[in-house]
Amino acid sequence: MSKLYPNNSIIFNAVVFILTISSVFSLNAQTAVDSTTIVEKDTINIQKNILYEKGKEYILGGISVIGLQKFSESTVKVFTGLKIGQPLKLPGDKLTSAIKKLYQSKQFSTVDVYLLRVDGNTIYLQFDVKELPQLNDIRIAGVRKNQSKTLKSEAELKTGTMVTDNLIVTTRNYFKKKFTDKGFLKTKVSVDIKADTSDLNVVDMSVYIDKGSKIKIKNINFQGNKALSDGKLRSSMSNTKRKFLGRFWKGSKYIDEKFNEDLESILDTYSRLGYRDARILSDSISWNDDNTINIFLKLEEGKQYIFGDIIYVGNKSYTDEQLNSLLKIQKGDVYNGSVLKERISGDGSPTSEDIQTLYQNSGFLFSSVNAVETKVVNDSITVEIRIREDEKATINKVSVVGNDKTNDYVIFRELRVKPGSLFSRDAIIRSIREIGQLGFFDTNVTPDVKPNYQDKTADIEFNVIEKGGSQIELSGGYGGGSFIGTLGLSFNNFSVRNIFNKKAYKPLPMGDGQSLSLRLQTSRTFNTYSFSFTEPWLGGRKPQSLSFSVYSSKQFQLNPQTFDVDKSRSLGIAGASVGLAKRLLWPSDWFTLSQTISYQSFSLNDYQFRVGDDILSDGILNNLAYTIALIRNSAGPSLVFPTYGSTFTLSAKATVPYSLFNNKDYQSLEPSERFKWLEYYKLLFKGKWYNGFTDKLVLMANAEIGYLGFYNKELGNTPFERFYVGGDGIAQFQLDGRENIGLRGYENNRLSSIEGGTIYNKFQLELRYSITDKPSASIYTLGFLEAGNSYDNFDTFNPFNLKRSAGFGIRIFMPAFGLLGIDFAHGFDPLPGTNLKSGWQTHFIIGQQF
Repeated sequence: MSKLYPNNSIIFNAVVFILTISSVFSLNAQTAVDSTTIVEKDTINIQKNILYEKGKEYILGGISVIGLQKFSESTVKVFTGLKIGQPLKLPGDKLTSAIKKLYQSKQFSTVDVYLLRVDGNTIYLQFDVKELPQLNDIRIAGVRKNQSKTLKSEAELKTGTMVTDNLIVTTRNYFKKKFTDKGFLKTKVSVDIKADTSDLNVVDMSVYIDKGSKIKIKNINFQGNKALSDGKLRSSMSNTKRKFLGRFWKGSKYIDEKFNEDLESILDTYSRLGYRDARILSDSISWNDDNTINIFLKLEEGKQYIFGDIIYVGNKSYTDEQLNSLLKIQKGDVYNGSVLKERISGDGSPTSEDIQTLYQNSGFLFSSVNAVETKVVNDSITVEIRIREDEKATINKVSVVGNDKTNDYVIFRELRVKPGSLFSRDAIIRSIREIGQLGFFDTNVTPDVKPNYQDKTADIEFNVIEKGGSQIELSGGYGGGSFIGTLGLSFNNFSVRNIFNKKAYKPLPMGDGQSLSLRLQTSRTFNTYSFSFTEPWLGGRKPQSLSFSVYSSKQFQLNPQTFDVDKSRSLGIAGASVGLAKRLLWPSDWFTLSQTISYQSFSLNDYQFRVGDDILSDGILNNLAYTIALIRNSAGPSLVFPTYGSTFTLSAKATVPYSLFNNKDYQSLEPSERFKWLEYYKLLFKGKWYNGFTDKLVLMANAEIGYLGFYNKELGNTPFERFYVGGDGIAQFQLDGRENIGLRGYENNRLSSIEGGTIYNKFQLELRYSITDKPSASIYTLGFLEAGNSYDNFDTFNPFNLKRSAGFGIRIFMPAFGLLGIDFAHGFDPLPGTNLKSGWQTHFIIGQQF
């Protein structure tokens, strides 16, 4: 086949045709070069002595393809998008598009098109292509074998990938950056491509990595700084640190991207102190003989500024005084551009108090607030805050996407944004929090606000990622001298109304937000069964929940020395409770009022309890109680890892004071008769505060106190409903109303007497760091300080006599299994009755509530 131009009278038209197609083709070829780094020919080839008319529309009679090695001819024809019998102009967009599609497939390095012949109004084309080689085998040398597999996966090097110059360059750069970001600044990477003779048009890739030694920073030196010391500037660099003996919490390595972030941090530090003109004149690195580097920064601080007059322009809905209460900046204060920006536009946190948020919470979605420096006199800067309020916006449409299992109405009833209501940023943030508190979705709920300026409305779409709503606990273990088997099923997004609908079992009827749980636990020493159900929106119109539970337990007397079990001596407990909780509107809708009525029957068969100087061992005891609790919960957005807000619970549980009106002489009664109907009152306060320094770092503070009281001195305290302090705080099979209070660093329940305490207090600080918050698993680490104690009565109560501990741990929350974790804690004080401090203790956390 020759590559000649037509002769005689049509040569001019042929040349024009070639140049026209070539110019378009050259543009397409350049695009292909940019995206795949391959080289193509930029000519259209015409068979000798072919006559055609420029711009005339022909019928495509046939396509042939040559140069193929692994692809079939039919596959290439499909790539072109051309079809036999379709009209085609020479030159024309359709032919240009066909060539472009072949390059966009990223399967070919060159494409030549030949016009073979013209038969009347029919033309025949031939595509001459060269296929890109495919990657067959990948070898990475210079790293460990298991690390090699990880690197291949991260770089997305897979068998069958088309090999281009761009792939080679990006692979080399990726691996080099991978190791330089870890501090191996002298990393060298080479990529070698060789043909593989085992198949057609395939190649093998060999990557050689020489990462060298890890380079650490020896010194960070500053020049030109007078207002701030070297130490202050170094502390503002959170990513780039000097090496020194004992630094383990932050590595000393140089990462270019992080270093640039630290340069911005230095300028931000200056800006917050009024040096708004501060700048970094130069930065450089020098190498030391011990394979370390020095960093040199040359600064120009400029002078320190203060705020002059602050003038508001355009504010009609709010007075200057109201806006000043949010700005919190006075004339004469040190000029702080960062704080000024935060007080105007927000600091990015859900609880930010700023002027822009004030307007957006009042419906002014289309408002704008900008600070402009209008005058600088000596060191004083006059700031004009320009406000454009615009009209208030209303919500037009609210939608939710991503909920495949949970019914729409379960989500919509929790939302604080409704169609027709004024736009409110706070309402959107509160809606995100309420969705997260359901526990059915990933905490990364992303609302998409779609404003419509023409009619002053906005559509809001909440994108949710569903996670498992059920948990299964199937476990076995050894404790108390016997094997313990547990089967627990918890369905947190159940649907009772579909329980008889066969089509709804996928594998269970889900989606209505109800909770249902079953639990069975058995061992040589006890067995227990329980069932509970909660409907969070009774009636479906108001946020009031109905809960119901029944349970039964039987435990046998155990000899703690020999671990022998005497099944002829037992304690049986059967009970039920019904509760009603209602979200309040006053003092705010963060509050919930909960009321519960419960009944328990205790059957003692030669099972001994010590009550003062008496022994309670036989009889039928009854416990009819009423519990009322006031709860305020603003923590969010996640149940597992809250980053803001607080949770307070104030509760009281009480029985009828039978002894005050039945005229019995309790001193003369047997213990079984004295406690036939239990009487007591129990007061509890628990409070948790969450302060998020970042999205991942949160400080949790906790304070608790409890008191168990009695009505009649002759009767004294009940043998049940006691406080047991120490250990992991997880209640196991006890159903006698006890409160298990965790105090890590000590053995379970060992800080209380055998009978249990009637007073306890606890204080806790816990610093948490989130590793990941993916729907499949949320993981965070923690460090903690704790102090608390248990007291038998007011005579021994001393709020400052506390048992102290400190430690660290990790938590993993998986939707299918609940919360898992382990803590390592050191108790600084001795256990009651001993002189040796508790020391290190290990606590395993399984299914603990958060």
